[in-house]
Amino acid sequence: MPLKRPHKLSLSRRIPMPLMSVMIGLFCGLLVWALLDQVQPQALRSIFNQELETRLDQQARETLIRFDNYVLAHTSTARLLANHRQLANYLEPVYWFKGDTDRPKQYRSTPPWLPRSTLWQSLVRPSHILLLDNDGGIREIYQLGERPLPAELAGATELLLSEQRVQANLTTLGDLPYLLISETAEDATGTEMGFLMLVAPIDAQFLAASQQGVSPNGVLVGILEADEQRFLASSDQFRLPPQQRLSAAESDFLVTAQSFSEYEGSTLNLQFATLVPRSVVEAMRDRVAGLERRQRLVAAFTFVSVFTLVFFLLSARLNKILQRVSRFSQRALGSKQPVIERGNQLFVLEDWIHQFIQLVRDTREEMRQQHETEMHESEMLKQAIMETALDSIITIDRQGVIIEYNPTAEQTFGHCREEALGKVFAELIFNGESRPRFILLLADVLSSRDRLPDEMRHELTAVKRDGAVFPVELAIKPIRLKNRLAFTIYMHDISNRRRIELEIRSLAKFASESPSPILRVNRRGVILYANGASDQLLSYWGCERAQTLPLYWRHRVTDILGSGEDWQTQVIGATWVYSLLLTPVVDLGYVNIYGRDITAEREAERQAREHQQELIHVSRLSTMGEMATGLAHELNQPLSAIANYANGSVRRLQASDRGAEDILYALGQITAQADRAGEIIKRLRALVGKQTPVRRIADINEVAREVCSFVEFAARKAGVVIEQEFSLGTLPVKIDVVQIEQVLLNLIRNALDALLEIPEDERSLVIQTSCREGEWVLIRVLDSGAGIRDADMDRLFEPFYTTKESGMGMGLVISRTIIEDHNGTITAEQRAEGGTCFSILLPSTLSR
Repeated sequence: MPLKRPHKLSLSRRIPMPLMSVMIGLFCGLLVWALLDQVQPQALRSIFNQELETRLDQQARETLIRFDNYVLAHTSTARLLANHRQLANYLEPVYWFKGDTDRPKQYRSTPPWLPRSTLWQSLVRPSHILLLDNDGGIREIYQLGERPLPAELAGATELLLSEQRVQANLTTLGDLPYLLISETAEDATGTEMGFLMLVAPIDAQFLAASQQGVSPNGVLVGILEADEQRFLASSDQFRLPPQQRLSAAESDFLVTAQSFSEYEGSTLNLQFATLVPRSVVEAMRDRVAGLERRQRLVAAFTFVSVFTLVFFLLSARLNKILQRVSRFSQRALGSKQPVIERGNQLFVLEDWIHQFIQLVRDTREEMRQQHETEMHESEMLKQAIMETALDSIITIDRQGVIIEYNPTAEQTFGHCREEALGKVFAELIFNGESRPRFILLLADVLSSRDRLPDEMRHELTAVKRDGAVFPVELAIKPIRLKNRLAFTIYMHDISNRRRIELEIRSLAKFASESPSPILRVNRRGVILYANGASDQLLSYWGCERAQTLPLYWRHRVTDILGSGEDWQTQVIGATWVYSLLLTPVVDLGYVNIYGRDITAEREAERQAREHQQELIHVSRLSTMGEMATGLAHELNQPLSAIANYANGSVRRLQASDRGAEDILYALGQITAQADRAGEIIKRLRALVGKQTPVRRIADINEVAREVCSFVEFAARKAGVVIEQEFSLGTLPVKIDVVQIEQVLLNLIRNALDALLEIPEDERSLVIQTSCREGEWVLIRVLDSGAGIRDADMDRLFEPFYTTKESGMGMGLVISRTIIEDHNGTITAEQRAEGGTCFSILLPSTLSR
């Protein structure tokens, strides 16, 4: 049977199946992409707008918080200056009369009531610092720049009086925004004298500094006058000049305005504006749109590729099957037209769909696990913060019931977490006085106009579990949860801070209550402070408080500040003596003067010196009494010679057989012997006589030689020859000759007494003098006696201790006192060959 001629195929039938599958895949992919292109951009734009609004609101809150913190830094600086001891000391002698019309005192450099410090290194300096009296009148003005004091402050005290109790007040002066910060000023006695006020213009420099250099993408901040819708100041006056309208600024910026809730003392409707350039937002929108467009292209390419590949694979599979069917039909039927029988040819597509669904499920499971992990980490981080916080952190609900309680709160209040949860916070923590105050504070937070009001800080009195009360600082931070409002309360124990404040106040009053003079003088010699006990010193200097010291003392203050070292001196008045210690404080440029009345001490020293001279005189009398026999022998020789020469002269005159030359010679010998006796008596009177100590420069060799002549008779009687080994050169020293002779005489007599205890042929006594290192004169008395025992050597210079049977034990004590009074030393030591060596060191005048 002949085969039928196949009919002519249509165009669609002539297209190969792989090409048709590619075309169908491209069509389906493009269709899916077209649907997504209509839905995805709208959703993305909605998400972008929401995120942009959230970011702008967050950035506005951050800029306002930085501004508030910057104002708080100025407030803290004002408090430090107002409570500084230098201002209190300055105000103590000051009294401002009510109704005084004198012009305020003005300063261009740092006034005396402000410390020289680095307070303004991180802050914009205010334009003026004012001292006000209690009536609001300006008494002193410190101008820190070229900007003049606003006329509203210089001429109208009503503004100051209306705001004087406000810590920080935002206002406008001369159509410019200003920040006025006032703080109560007290003198050193704690009396309120007035107020210290910082006047800070809120200009471009202040606003830029308030953001601490944080201005991403050209973000500006400004002060907006809400009623007139115009800007009073901005952080960049070139991009946003003052007095520009809000409507004009909105063409270039996205503006977010917020009210100043921190400055309730202000009567103006001012707002804090955060301005984000529209160009930045547009650039961000373009970047997001470009990213989204690229993502859509990637998604479209993916969908088209996937669909094309799926249809291509299916078509290739079906094409092979159809080819086999076509060949089978050709062989079996002899026909070229393939006959497609029923059969499931989409297994490959079904497998791919199963894999895709499984991949989606796996991805969703991974995202769920990642979300659970992040939630767990967030909970662990929150728990770690709560457990390691140094302050008590307690969370309560809207009704004041405790819902969270950290470990620090357990240690502070004594209530464990299980006991505290579910209790009313006010009843558990506060006493009867502070409980209603906390309830009012919580009510104020609940009634705040803001959706999330700022935290509030207050000082209340808390109660521990054992009933002990203590002051705390409290801050309330509202937290808006998903379905309810909660409050986190931060509590800090300020007992130590209160105690330190009391100590600072008591220390501030210490100087004025001191019975000793205390003064403070600056570099120019001006007396900044002087307490009541300093009146005698001020009278001595001939000046009053706030006046300058005499020229000598001004130079001395300058030298002390230059050296940075303490200096001590004495001031002697008619009936008093003061010891002064001048201590420099170089960093602040002043000197503290501490006085001490030493009148009684000087009188006691004078009496002690008189008693010492009496004792030395008594010792000399005692010594001379013991030497009376030897002195009588010394005087007997010249007196006998005088008698012999006189008798001889009489006989020669009676005989008249000798010439006048012999008589003149005899008379000359009488005169010489009489002079010799007179010199001996003169030296004895000088040694024994009571006189005022007089020091002069003398040769120590001559002094030692004269002392040896005093004891010459006693030495011969003891069978001792005094060996004098003196220095060849002169040894000048500035001494009281009588006192040094008394010391040497005492040492030589002690040596002679010690030599009497040994045989006469072993007795030796040597007196040596020499110069040591050119600055000292050394005198040594060496004997060969029995020596001094070690037990006696340690007590040799103790009062009333002696090794002699008839001794008083005062000779060596007096000798050491005399030598130390001459800035010298006296020591005793055993000689190796036997005996004792006494050494005296005195300052020499050769090196001067």
